[in-house]
Amino acid sequence: MKIAVIGYGYWGPNLVRNFSWTPGVEVKYVCDLDPARLAKVAGMFPNVEKTTTNLDEVLADPEVVAVAISTPVRSHYPIAKKALEAGKHVLVEKPMTDQVAHGKELCELALSKGLVLMTDHTFLYTGAVRKIKELVDKGDLGELQYFDSMRVNLGLFQSDVNVIWDLAPHDLSILLYLTDKKPKAVSAQGMAHVKGQPENIAYMNVFFEDNLIAHFNVNWLSPIKVRQILIGGDKKMVLYNDMEMVEKVKVFDTGIFVEKPKEQVYQALVSYRTGDVYSPKLDGTEALKAEIRHFLDCIEKKQTPITDGRFGLLVVQLLAAAQLSLEQGGTTITLEG
Repeated sequence: MKIAVIGYGYWGPNLVRNFSWTPGVEVKYVCDLDPARLAKVAGMFPNVEKTTTNLDEVLADPEVVAVAISTPVRSHYPIAKKALEAGKHVLVEKPMTDQVAHGKELCELALSKGLVLMTDHTFLYTGAVRKIKELVDKGDLGELQYFDSMRVNLGLFQSDVNVIWDLAPHDLSILLYLTDKKPKAVSAQGMAHVKGQPENIAYMNVFFEDNLIAHFNVNWLSPIKVRQILIGGDKKMVLYNDMEMVEKVKVFDTGIFVEKPKEQVYQALVSYRTGDVYSPKLDGTEALKAEIRHFLDCIEKKQTPITDGRFGLLVVQLLAAAQLSLEQGGTTITLEG
């Protein structure tokens, strides 16, 4: 299968590397507007057949079955649309688009042409997240009650999107993967500390049916790098620390239960349960490798990806609602449908 990678900036080399090392796959093109970037391709990946600055050349080649798009967010929609119209399967970096209407259009276009449209939410293919998903599906955590994430570091400042659009998609995608509950509303507050630049620190809340609440702390100004998620169920709780080298996931047999004695109708007795803590064994396969294999399998077997266009669209809808809330000073935005 011959593919093309569009965009050779931060994430592009990782895509080229993983596609190149996948049996049965050939990277025919690497396309980027910067000739200086393209000049590096031959030295790193001599198996790449051709580099070009001309997107139309790539999309006109009938040998190219699929494209992977790793460009700035604002360009995702026009490139993905042209690729789908040219009959190519598409893997597009997160977030899928910067507008809900554009995301809907891409989903409809892919469906009408019978093409795979997949969003590059890489964290869902990590051993850690797949293990947590397994625990949730087995009912080990019980009913999910809260999801609390912190994703902060110093930089990298983006010029085209704010910190919510840059960092929150990672943890939003994990949350949506773990639960089938429907999000009802979103609120967000943030601040821009550099004049003329987008918000660099923000706090976002997502409210679900059945009282599940999620909180996201995203920050480009932190003196330390933190990648941590707390997931609470009514049976057990999980700590996912992506900065840990060994025990990334810890399961806590901890919780509370409430008793209301008959003679004390208006008084609740809260008891605390503290049990064992354990760290399950995780699959060490590189997430992007697993994701690319899934993308190719979906093309070959005509299957729907875990992170298909509709999944990517839901992430964009939550981001757009957070953006609207941010602009309105933290107003709670009710989601459609």
